[in-house]
Amino acid sequence: MTRSPRARQPLHSAPALVRRDAGLAKGMDVFERLRSSAPEAWTRYVDHPFVRQLGAGTLPEAAFRVYLVQDYLFLIQFARAYALAAYKSRTLADIRAAQAGLAAILDETELHVRLCARWGIGRDDLAAAPEHPATVAYTRFVLDQGAAGDLLDLHVALAPCVVGYAVIGRSLAPAGIAGLGGHPYGEWIADYAGEPYQAVASRARDHLDDLAARTLAEARFPALVATFATASRLEADFWQMGLDAAAA
Repeated sequence: MTRSPRARQPLHSAPALVRRDAGLAKGMDVFERLRSSAPEAWTRYVDHPFVRQLGAGTLPEAAFRVYLVQDYLFLIQFARAYALAAYKSRTLADIRAAQAGLAAILDETELHVRLCARWGIGRDDLAAAPEHPATVAYTRFVLDQGAAGDLLDLHVALAPCVVGYAVIGRSLAPAGIAGLGGHPYGEWIADYAGEPYQAVASRARDHLDDLAARTLAEARFPALVATFATASRLEADFWQMGLDAAAA
């Protein structure tokens, strides 16, 4: 939505919190454990035809335009999710993390406003656009995970979007931002490949590790994988929405 690796621990008969260093020796953080546990859903998301066409510069403009408008609406709901994260927080550090996430989302909406303005779509037009069912499905899933669960549930549901866009952005700019040249979608790619957004994703991964160190019992991990996989599938559905709209 405008949005690498630490080891699997053995299941124990009695709940045991995952220490921050648990798994780091083998190079996996919590995000990578989740990603490696849901490979099909993750690949379908990050290697979707929408993403491939976006990187090649062959994505139909109509598909990108529909996606951008819906992603703006998507980000409004994600801003609400970060507000929910602040409400769910019990420490000032977690509240500050939620505040930073909310600020990053609000900054991200400005990319959408700039790009949509080129087609004569203003802020009021964006705000008045109806939400597509794919937008509703994904955003309400995330909000429901946060409302029904704790901070870890919420941030696992957010992770495919927050971290995934950094992964996608970096993959679409293998030669760096300077190498994008006259790419038709260069501004979008540069925003997610650039250091500011990469730093947002890195902080999100670190915060996920911190939450897991405090609250993750291994018996709970399969449920978190299911949340991560569902969110990744809903991300793929969101890309598909853009392609379907362009083909209609």
